[in-house]
Amino acid sequence: MRLPRSTRRATALPVAAALLLTTAGCGTGEDTAPTGKSGAASGGTLVIGATGKLPNTDTVIGGAGFEGKRLFSFQLYEGLTRYDLSATDAPPEITGALATSWKVADDGKTWTFQLRKGVTFQDGTPFDADAVVFNLDRYLNKESEFWTEALGAAAGEYAGGIAKYRKLAADRVELVTAEPNGHFVEDLAHVLIASPTAIRKTGTANFSRKPVGTGPFSFVSQKEGQQIELKANEKYWRGAPKLDKLIVKALPDAAARTAALRSGDVNWIEYPNPDDIATLKADGATLATNSYDHLWYWILDTKHRAWKDVKVRQAANFAINREAIAEKLLHGTADPALQAAPRATFAYDKAGDAYGYDPDKARALLKEAGFGKGFETSVTVPTGGSGNLLPVPIAEAVQRDLAAVGIKAEIRTTDWTTLISAEADGKVALGSDAIAQSTTLFQSEALLPLFIGSKSPFWTGGYSNKKVDALLASASASTDQQARRADYRQALAEVTKDAPWLFVVNDRNPRALAPKVKGLAQPQSWFLDLTTVSVER
Repeated sequence: MRLPRSTRRATALPVAAALLLTTAGCGTGEDTAPTGKSGAASGGTLVIGATGKLPNTDTVIGGAGFEGKRLFSFQLYEGLTRYDLSATDAPPEITGALATSWKVADDGKTWTFQLRKGVTFQDGTPFDADAVVFNLDRYLNKESEFWTEALGAAAGEYAGGIAKYRKLAADRVELVTAEPNGHFVEDLAHVLIASPTAIRKTGTANFSRKPVGTGPFSFVSQKEGQQIELKANEKYWRGAPKLDKLIVKALPDAAARTAALRSGDVNWIEYPNPDDIATLKADGATLATNSYDHLWYWILDTKHRAWKDVKVRQAANFAINREAIAEKLLHGTADPALQAAPRATFAYDKAGDAYGYDPDKARALLKEAGFGKGFETSVTVPTGGSGNLLPVPIAEAVQRDLAAVGIKAEIRTTDWTTLISAEADGKVALGSDAIAQSTTLFQSEALLPLFIGSKSPFWTGGYSNKKVDALLASASASTDQQARRADYRQALAEVTKDAPWLFVVNDRNPRALAPKVKGLAQPQSWFLDLTTVSVER
């Protein structure tokens, strides 16, 4: 969920521009299968320039945020469920993947999943209930020879609530959660299933060298941290992808991504530098954007002498000219964030937009709080990372707006891994009074308590609201989707009022595609369905 090292616009290369970006890549419900390779012109090689390091290829370990998951993990592997990414006008719903249907008992904890028949792993071995139990053992059972601490920790975010599991039949499993969990079927989209045969053959230590799943693309090769190559899984249960090959390259520098697209080294880049968009479009590139579950924000230390006062936090939110950041700095690739709930989520209510640009109101609130002369603070900002847009320039824009009302913020920069590692430890890298970063709130409901729950193991700035905790608990336990969403909407309204964050922008997930790339349906999601994409030869 984050992004690249900040740069200024790269100078366009006349010869590369003349190429017009055309050279790379030549050569609960049932799902309807895509057209696949039975269609007319299809195939080709899609080469994607990613914004950060590439993930560990072993199932849930990942490590490259949601970008790594969307470009690799969800292409190679699947869970019992998946996001339906075919729609572009609403956030994605959950549908069946390796399970076709499910039901929950009256206790709200005992779930029975009917497994999809006829599915094979990319090594030709069958998917069945034994494969599900094997993978859950690998994640949750310390007695399994294939369990590791790294796998257990990574799986804990989504599978940690599973108390028991068992095979009922070759095509049926029972999973029991420790507590009622209304978003359990969504969680299982992230509990990825690998080939037991392949794992037994390589052992866990070496599985990442030859990973095998059931997804639409199968593994070919990798240069660790630099490039991963996949090929179409011709026996994919939804139908073979249109592409022949999918190659993902790590290009964390925005200028390098633009240059690679212009030269034809890639034919798709994640998050183009906003300054380059106009010239890329003039050269024939397509810009794909859509709102999705994204917030770029500052987490404030609510125990800090000034930030502990809600009026000060609200004042800072009124000081920010979000429209200028979204339109001038980011060239329309983001929307102003006027509340805690991102725009493209079921928790968003336009009536809840609370923080327009009003520096006079900001000064008045500061005066009421006893900080009429302002104060000094600090913020740690990553230089890049999945979903982080242009983090340093955005932080500098916020810094200028805050200074205009008397709040002097020192910016301290670090790399993304250092920032989130410290945060996961309950700390702030470089000891600042705030953290600037991006996040998802509802793409994975299981993560929400980590950001706004009082008992979160992560650093949340000390924010605590008993009403928010109660609403989160009520939502999590409910299998009634509408009731759950109403609870979340109310919880985020409380967060908006409490203002433990500076709400800055909601990203529109831009990516630039060469003219020969066809068939992308850009969903309101961090994730993508690449089975419909092709590259003209």
